Amino acid sequence: MTQHLVVMGVSGAGKSTTGKALARHLGWPFVEGDSFHPAANLAKMRAGIALDDADRAPWLRALAAEIARHQAQGQCSVLGCSALKRAYRDMLRQGAPRVRFVHVHGSRALLESRLTHREGHFFPARLLDSQLAALEPLAADEDGAVVDMALSVGEQVRQALRRLALEG
Repeated sequence: MTQHLVVMGVSGAGKSTTGKALARHLGWPFVEGDSFHPAANLAKMRAGIALDDADRAPWLRALAAEIARHQAQGQCSVLGCSALKRAYRDMLRQGAPRVRFVHVHGSRALLESRLTHREGHFFPARLLDSQLAALEPLAADEDGAVVDMALSVGEQVRQALRRLALEG
């Protein structure tokens, strides 16, 4: 069965690192959601201005289309995307019948430390609070798993695979 994993969480959680490791383990392609942001979104974030729902809508539609493209090819995929709100995850689910989520979650202190020490990224640490305020954790009826970002990447992958019944 074709399925798609969205590795979600606030900036600094390690979505790309964990997503790439999951994709490598599963033999699925990894899609970096940040590469789909329009230039206006990147400029806004670089300027320290948080994105709003209107800013995110075209980006999320593009990501859902990318999921749909993989689905049409009969190919599973792993996508890194903040997917902070349920409404955003609902938009991503429109791309394919089975879109599942891995929420990489952790403490504010660890997130802030990572963002402060990260170089060359468009997302400034001062926007962390806006993402934490917008974050709606996975609900009980959403297909997904939560993993702790403080764990090693290998352990995050093992836990995600086990919780999603993808191991073996």
